[in-house]
Amino acid sequence: MNDQPAASFQLLPGAAESPVILHVPHSSRAIPADVRRGIMLDDPALERELDHITDSHTAEIAAGAASASVRTPWRFVNQLSRLVVDPERFPDEREELLAVGMGAVYSRTTHREKLRPADYDGQSLIARYFHPYSEAMTEAVANRLEAVGRAVIIDVHSYPTEQLPYELHGDGPRPPVCLGTDGFHTPSDLLAHAEKTFAGFGGTGINSPFSGGYVPLKYYGVDPRVSALMVEVRRDVYMREPGGPAGHGLDALAAALAELVDAVSAP
Repeated sequence: MNDQPAASFQLLPGAAESPVILHVPHSSRAIPADVRRGIMLDDPALERELDHITDSHTAEIAAGAASASVRTPWRFVNQLSRLVVDPERFPDEREELLAVGMGAVYSRTTHREKLRPADYDGQSLIARYFHPYSEAMTEAVANRLEAVGRAVIIDVHSYPTEQLPYELHGDGPRPPVCLGTDGFHTPSDLLAHAEKTFAGFGGTGINSPFSGGYVPLKYYGVDPRVSALMVEVRRDVYMREPGGPAGHGLDALAAALAELVDAVSAP
């Protein structure tokens, strides 16, 4: 958990004509040693927290989908744990997330226990990890727009079967596959393709327990050429919770995601 990868994120090239970027922000458990020193949990407690907070095996799902797609999608994969920084938050995150310690730099765990000291200054982590990640993702989208005239960002996430205390809106439906949408960036055909693709896993739901989709701020709410959808898979569909090995459901999910990629990649 303390081994830092060579880079904090990785852009894996896809087909030149593909508009799709599979975004995998929460799959890693890696925490650099110097960042670990700012975390208050002992090693066993931190391992348990990583079991709960990590979207385990989602990078494998995205990789399987990329291998099976007719037009290989691009993949943007976070190489560090979201306990370092959460690249899908913003430094000025809305108050309700800050209230539970889940801004860009977490101060609380999934069970609302102390993760970092109350006076911890996360600005160095934001400068070191958050901004470079955001800039690189913005550039990746810009490259797709330049190459093919559009970009389709598909977030690959997972969520626990049982609601965790940190979830702000976790008391609603928890379908096998939750599709997070954005009113501006999720076109109806993208959502329809996703609903059809993932229907075989026992049903899909929309925006419960999680909603929205990741779009770099440069394009958010202003550029309709950038589409976004969040795919949240309930973990019992493909793995043993919490933090356990993947099961046969992983290959089926990768195949379904590949089908979605191909559906939205067509000219």
